[in-house]
Amino acid sequence: MDINEIARRAGVSRTTVSRYLNNGYVSQEKRELISRIIEETGYVPSRRAQQLRTGKSGLVGVVIPKINSQSVGRMVAGITDVLSERNYQVVLANTNNDENTEVQYLELFGGRNHVDGIILIATVLTHEHYRAIRKLRVPCVMLGQHVPDFPSVYQDDYSAVRDLTSLALRKGSQPAYLGVFERDVAAGRERHRGFLDACAEMGITPLPQAQLVVDFNADAGYFGAERLLDTVPQLDTIICATDDIAFGAMMCMSEYGIHVPEDVQVTGIGDSLLSRIARPSLSTAHLHYRTSGQEAARLLLERVDQRPNTKTELRMGYEVYARNSMR
Repeated sequence: MDINEIARRAGVSRTTVSRYLNNGYVSQEKRELISRIIEETGYVPSRRAQQLRTGKSGLVGVVIPKINSQSVGRMVAGITDVLSERNYQVVLANTNNDENTEVQYLELFGGRNHVDGIILIATVLTHEHYRAIRKLRVPCVMLGQHVPDFPSVYQDDYSAVRDLTSLALRKGSQPAYLGVFERDVAAGRERHRGFLDACAEMGITPLPQAQLVVDFNADAGYFGAERLLDTVPQLDTIICATDDIAFGAMMCMSEYGIHVPEDVQVTGIGDSLLSRIARPSLSTAHLHYRTSGQEAARLLLERVDQRPNTKTELRMGYEVYARNSMR
């Protein structure tokens, strides 16, 4: 079974079938007829033949920092939402937060005819990343970090944490912060900056020992909160850079007999499943991870299709959810 046989059975030209397979214009009547014939025969277009005909592989490389992250999972779901509509397949590369592996995948995907484009879910960007990206022969979109001079889709991490902190400090005056390493500009530096600016607006200067850098998981949140209780026993609010960290902090409070939010308020970022099933439910900010994945895929396809006057960056919105972990 080939394209000529599909055309013969449908009573249309080979060109019409080719336009249909490549998402070109075909009348609705002929589109439905060709679709029915393809479904009846089980015809699957040869990807190699399509590549030779169009010069495109039909593949998009997606480089991710870790596979067990809810936020990454939501972004990848958004990416596949859009790419599947255009019959693109995703080649997923999990790097386990290894910077050298990220660069290696960029170089691999960037080789001729491997993929038609790349989406990099970025955390830490080094000179080697920029060198590899500039050498790419295919379009690349950054997702999760604002990268000047490169197409990027990113969250408003600064404003989300600033607004959430300001809300918490209406009924708190001794804040602490559990953040992540600031080489990750979005989750690290920008979220910490949002916390500090909100405190400054309220006339509060957080103690240096009340600002800790921890890992991205609940265990780190637990032990970080334990350190805070030892060094800043008067704290009444803990702002956390992620929901996982906040969940760990609340577990620590519970085991130490400290009530949330009566004694200590706790907030996170991300609106993960944990934030809704935790008891008390976690105050957090919803970041539009799935939608950002969709937008990154659309931005990439505009470049793959060489459409003029396309936007180069998009900052996503957010919503603050004041739940039961806040007074």
